[in-house]
Amino acid sequence: MLPSVMPMTDNEQVTNTAVTNTEVTSTEMPSAELASEQTLDASAVFIGLVNPKTPVNVGGIMRASGCYGVDGVFYTGRRYELAARSGAVQYHVDTKDAGERIPLTGVTSLLASIPADTKLICVDLVVGATPLPDFVHPAKAFYVFGPEDGTIGQEIIDKADAVVYVPTVGCMNLAASVNVLLYDRLAKSHREAASLTSSLVPSLSGDALIRQSRDNNNRTRVKVPRAPRKPRHVEASSLKSSKVEPSSSDSTIVITAA
Repeated sequence: MLPSVMPMTDNEQVTNTAVTNTEVTSTEMPSAELASEQTLDASAVFIGLVNPKTPVNVGGIMRASGCYGVDGVFYTGRRYELAARSGAVQYHVDTKDAGERIPLTGVTSLLASIPADTKLICVDLVVGATPLPDFVHPAKAFYVFGPEDGTIGQEIIDKADAVVYVPTVGCMNLAASVNVLLYDRLAKSHREAASLTSSLVPSLSGDALIRQSRDNNNRTRVKVPRAPRKPRHVEASSLKSSKVEPSSSDSTIVITAA
């Protein structure tokens, strides 16, 4: 993300207003205890957004959250709500309606929303951060991302269990950063991917999962190469210099190449 002229803090106030078609359904700020009750499994993933700006990014994050099994998304600030209120249909990026299953909740403090036993991981271009390829994801993580035109406040970074960055040339946009982070987590837990997908879509994996997840207009497939055919006849060139030799049996003739 780009550097901020005025860094955002964790104490951004939000209005308790529901926004049409933006998955903001709660008018009450959740407590850390409530969020903690939502995660009793060995693995849990939460996303925290510091004062996000555009509904397009938030919608893309909600769609990614549905794909990767995120348990909840929290955000601070008012800019997202104000922008979404002015054009909810135009900004509808979450075409898979992940927001109907995953709560998107406005809060006054991301730090206060972190469930117990969950590690705080800041993701941004911060000096001294760990490259994402070298990072080992904790089982329970609350990933915090800065806004499109700013960065994560120092007060949050100072409390983080780890700070990581995606080593790209230049910075990606907010939704892209979340997608990369979540994919990296999935790729590094490849052995557990089967249990993740089975919990999201029971009894589906491999091609069955692909058919369930793909777009309605996608009917492509990987062609399996055919095995080479065995020649039906011996090539004429191999018989040009052949000769007939009698076998030990008088009634059998063996053809051998000269």
